[in-house]
Amino acid sequence: MRCAIIDGYVDEPAVLGVPPYISTYVRYVAGVFVLKGYEVDYYTIDDVRAKDLWHAFSSYDYVVIIGGTTVPGKYIGGTPINPKEVTKIFNHAKSSYRILMGAIAKAFADSGGKLAKETSSIDSDEFVEDIAKWVADNLSEEYTKAIRLASIAGAAVVLQHPRYPYVIAEIEVSLGCERRTYCTFCTEPLLHPKFFSRPVKDIVDEIAELYNHGIRAFRLGRSANIIAFGSDWNGNKINPTAVEELYSGIRNSCPELRVLHTDNANPTYISRNLPHSARIIETIVQFNTAGDILSFGVESFDPVVRKKNNLDGEVGDIDIAVKVVNEIGAVRDKNGIPKLLPGINLIFGLFGETKKTYEINYKKLLEYLEHGFLLRRINLRQLMIFPGTPIYYLSKRRTLKVNKQLFEHYKYLIRNNIDNPMLKLVFPVGCVIENVIPEFKEGRLTFGRPLGTYPILVGVPAEFDRPSDIVIVGHGQRSVTGVRRIPLAALTFEELTALPGIGAKNAYRIKSEDFSTLDHKTVQFINEHFRND
Repeated sequence: MRCAIIDGYVDEPAVLGVPPYISTYVRYVAGVFVLKGYEVDYYTIDDVRAKDLWHAFSSYDYVVIIGGTTVPGKYIGGTPINPKEVTKIFNHAKSSYRILMGAIAKAFADSGGKLAKETSSIDSDEFVEDIAKWVADNLSEEYTKAIRLASIAGAAVVLQHPRYPYVIAEIEVSLGCERRTYCTFCTEPLLHPKFFSRPVKDIVDEIAELYNHGIRAFRLGRSANIIAFGSDWNGNKINPTAVEELYSGIRNSCPELRVLHTDNANPTYISRNLPHSARIIETIVQFNTAGDILSFGVESFDPVVRKKNNLDGEVGDIDIAVKVVNEIGAVRDKNGIPKLLPGINLIFGLFGETKKTYEINYKKLLEYLEHGFLLRRINLRQLMIFPGTPIYYLSKRRTLKVNKQLFEHYKYLIRNNIDNPMLKLVFPVGCVIENVIPEFKEGRLTFGRPLGTYPILVGVPAEFDRPSDIVIVGHGQRSVTGVRRIPLAALTFEELTALPGIGAKNAYRIKSEDFSTLDHKTVQFINEHFRND
């Protein structure tokens, strides 16, 4: 018996599965079929496109497609599947039992600023929006035990990922949101109306199994708020001990891991649960790896918009959380990279938004910069309206539309006036980003990223085809420029001219080991990064 799983990639408020990420869902589903005695073959939709595999699934007993984006995003690592591609695959697999899973089983939108359209017209034998319930039902176990069984049994599917071993495993630590009421646009409560944390042992054992299969990068990303892990169902009784047991357990089980990052955190929960939340942040900084982010779902700094869309807390709560995370997490590792910083998510097109909203958001971000608070990244998104959310029903009565002109204007201001100087502070010249994986080329530049949560894009004026350590020498709006940390003689001429304080003439002199025309600071920079293997 054979099952084909096509990974069409997912992006939801609390789970990401676009390469280099591999989502929880594909591993859980693979685990169910393994436990039922099936041979499981795993494909990514990008592989199907590149290798023209549309006809390859007719001989399988089951053909499962997993996909769906309910959070708008732009992706470097892959392109999520669309309904036409689902239909194309299923039309060639009509003799198989076909299951469409994930958010795409309900609706689809290919970008922000759009209303997701229902996909019930797709010719599928089964539609599964709630994958967690499907796992439990098919294993005839309650949820906790079912996920434990499926996650461990399905771990080996990572070996079939086309990017293996350079993948990062998304790990589920909790379901739902700790809040009593929810944001108007969020899809997380549609499937998981109560907050629930997985047992520490189950998470650690799953990660250990992935580690045994060669995975060295993990993100505790399948969580609406990592700071609330281990608390009760509505976020009361914050539990620093549970987070410490989780992180220390992962470190003890995976002594040579390279990446341990997280994702979502609620800034209001942080500010209103001090000092316990600060202790949790200290624990994360103690056990994580550098470059980590706590993504804050701010969505808007406009008090009117926040109230009308049921956003949690006041702007002052966000200010406190940004300050606390900076005070604890901005400490740098040996390479000069901050351990843990806030990330800010903003959504445009929400109910109650006016021209003033854009100015409020811009001025608050500028304020953080001027006060020296570091932000690792700022996500600017346009509202995606998904069926079943409160804002979906509101959109039936009122027109909700992003002001494209204002959006592009303030996006330009933020990228130029905030992102660029912020990158210079977060990744100063001379810091080192380890294990940058090449992904694509533009002219003489090779662009790559390290594994991690929202990894920084790095442009290098040289060709390289394997993970390399990169010394940062320049900054763009949302990317940095670097040169490989290799012996000086092996650097390309373009890399030499990119070094601070060196032009074309000095690059020729350096090639001949003549440093007489260089100032002391430049020589020191070269000696520190490039003179030795």
